Formats: sequence, structure tokens, C-alpha cells
Amino acid sequence: MRHGERKLTAYSRQLTVERAEVDSGEDPASVLSTLDCQLSTRSHYNRRTPGFTLLELLIAMTIILILASMVTPTYHVAIVRAREAVLRDDLYTMRSLIDEYTLDKQQPPATLQDLVDDGYLRGGLPVDPFTNSNETWKVDLEEVPISPGQSVSGIVDVHSGSDDISSDGDVAYSSW
Repeated sequence: MRHGERKLTAYSRQLTVERAEVDSGEDPASVLSTLDCQLSTRSHYNRRTPGFTLLELLIAMTIILILASMVTPTYHVAIVRAREAVLRDDLYTMRSLIDEYTLDKQQPPATLQDLVDDGYLRGGLPVDPFTNSNETWKVDLEEVPISPGQSVSGIVDVHSGSDDISSDGDVAYSSW
């Protein structure tokens, strides 16, 4: 309590004691003890402790849960879209390198590891973002004509090893 509040409380106690003496004719000491009990009880209820009430905490938690439930589906869609973008880029890169290898060596690569061994893929085979492995790539092998009467079998295309359906809902990743 501040100094001014103490004066006000003492003054109000004095007025109450004087009124009680006049109104009821009671002993001032008993009126004063009753008044002290009432004041201490009131000040206990009026005292505001720092912190949050249970209701405030429940409301805050409810708002947080509502926001989290709205964000979660968007997060999962963003993750799938990012994986699809990585897959598109990896497929484009590997297909371009297969074509370059075929033009440079006059024959298609027999395996994807040939691209790594001959320095076309410097960091090794990329990891398929949907299978999390670099061993699951599916390749299309065909006869590639090298000269008018000659053809060689080798890799002409590469696909993801995942059979999951793309986010478009139409096509499996393995057919991209």
C-alpha cells in the first residue's frame, strides 16, 4: 500500500468506528476488530497477483491449436511440392547428361554409374526425393542407332523409383 492509501484506510476506519458508536452504542473496540476482519478479507480478495488465470491460458492454447491446425496441411503440401521440384530438376539434369554422354561417346551409357565414372555427374547419382535412395532410379533401355547399320543398347531415359501419385493426382512419379 502507498502512503496516501494508508491514510485513507485509517480515516475510513475512524469514520466507521464513530458511526458504529453512534448507531448501535457498541463498544468501539469490538467495532474496530470487526472492521479489521472485514478489511483484511476484502484486501485479500482485491489483491491482484501477477500471472495468468486458467481461463486466459485455455483461451490462448485454443487459439494456438486452431492456428496450428490451419497451417499443418499447408506445410505438408509445401513439402510435397518441394520434393516434386527437386525430382523434376534431377530428371532434367540426368536426361541432359545421358544425351551429352551419348553424343560424346557415340554410345549411350550402360548404367547410370557410367555417368558418374566418366565425370558427367560429379557428386554421384542424385537421391530420389521420394524413395530417399540413389539406387531406385528406373531406366529405359533401348537400341540407339550409332551409324546407318549399327545400333547399341543403352540408357535413353530415367524415371523415379517411386510409385506414389503426384500432387496433380493424375500420374505416378515413376512415369515422369
